[in-house]
Amino acid sequence: MRRVVTGEELAQLRNPDPFAIPAWRSPIYRTPAWIVVLVQLGRLIAWLIRLVFRHPLADLAITITAVVWLQAGWLTVAGLAASFIAALAVWRWRWPGSFGRLVAGPARGRWRAWHYRRHWAAVMTIGRLAPAYQGRILLPVLGKVRSTPYVDRVAVRLVSGQCAADFAARAENLAHGFGAMLCRVRCAKAGRLVLEFVRRDALAAIIPALPIGAHVNLRALAIGRREDGSVWLVRLHGTHLLVAGASGAGKGSVLWSLIRAMFAAMAAGLVRVWAADPKLMELAYGRAIFDRYGRYAADPAAIAAMLEDAVTAMQQRAAAFAGKQRDHTPTVGNPFIVVLVDEVAFLTAYHPERAIRDRVKAALATLTTQGRAAGFCVVAALQDPRKEVMSIRNLYPDRIAMRLDEPDQVDMVLGDGARDRGALADLIAADPATGAGVAYVRLEADPDPARVRATWVADPDIRAMADACARIEDLGLELPTAGAGAAA
Repeated sequence: MRRVVTGEELAQLRNPDPFAIPAWRSPIYRTPAWIVVLVQLGRLIAWLIRLVFRHPLADLAITITAVVWLQAGWLTVAGLAASFIAALAVWRWRWPGSFGRLVAGPARGRWRAWHYRRHWAAVMTIGRLAPAYQGRILLPVLGKVRSTPYVDRVAVRLVSGQCAADFAARAENLAHGFGAMLCRVRCAKAGRLVLEFVRRDALAAIIPALPIGAHVNLRALAIGRREDGSVWLVRLHGTHLLVAGASGAGKGSVLWSLIRAMFAAMAAGLVRVWAADPKLMELAYGRAIFDRYGRYAADPAAIAAMLEDAVTAMQQRAAAFAGKQRDHTPTVGNPFIVVLVDEVAFLTAYHPERAIRDRVKAALATLTTQGRAAGFCVVAALQDPRKEVMSIRNLYPDRIAMRLDEPDQVDMVLGDGARDRGALADLIAADPATGAGVAYVRLEADPDPARVRATWVADPDIRAMADACARIEDLGLELPTAGAGAAA
């Protein structure tokens, strides 16, 4: 029978002063030691059973190792371990993609999950994200952890009554608590969210130009790298793209990366680029590409005429497609046309002739409202994102914000609330080595901005593409077709 210590006895033990007011306490039950041992032994057995069922591969490996050790000795076990490690090394060297997906990724995720479990209760409590209810501390539930070499994505199930804004207000506390550079809060579904912890900056160094691929997917053009280390894919077919950034932010990197990613499809006749270059500096360096695979204009009057020609061609194609098809598939007869306009603010707001400004704005408005289904895409780049400068910026479903001068300009480009969700485009470094080409992108299908960096297409890369156009023209040859991926 357990011995009960009453509240009166406890009060006397804790109050040596006989005249002090007794502090009454609840009775204390002295549990025998053998009961404590049995309970802890039961917990250990239950933990081992869960471990066996949760990790069958590890259990099988341990069992095989033990059997081999007993039957053939430790030298055989060491030989098998060395062979296994060598096989993993060869796998990682020859097929890094599958190795990262099947081995390195899951292993890293488990390691990082242990890290978050270890600190979860302390960070949630100290960061005031663990509310108290009926005398109990309620912790948000830590879910699955997906990890890359640069970013951890931690799934969280909220406590009843919590919302994503509570975690967004404590983003800095969470980042410091878990030893990350930055923390972003992403909504998953009702009652759940994803905490995105950035551990290392994948965009700190300049990214060289990607090789020209033989197959082109116009819905997923590789032009750089995302913050988590994955490839940055941009869609052009079926949308329009607005690129905004201060002078020297790297808008040319985005434009030339897009051209380089489409080069094989341009050579195959599936894509045409109509380039407007009012400042005669950025796109003129590769003018041979546009003369060969599209059109080029630099004079404002010529640019207005080219845009009006694009409107006419779009309307003619739409009339030909009417009643026959609703979507456009790039073909040699009806290629995908990208209208590339650099420094569009000069043409729509700063040009001294009002007639030219009105012509340009009318043509761009028509193309952006009617061109997607007919196979026309407008890619516009500008420095000043104000409404009076670019009155039709809302007609661009996908937008890229590079380094901007003011915090308010972030929401002007990416939409209301984008900066609160982590798009700190006004804080991108002005140093070209660390900030040129860095941007935040917001897609039509995903309101959460993502941090990215475009590749640096250097002058020799542009010259090589222009020389390739000249050689094809001189020899009368055509490059191989872009394959089925170009029509995607």
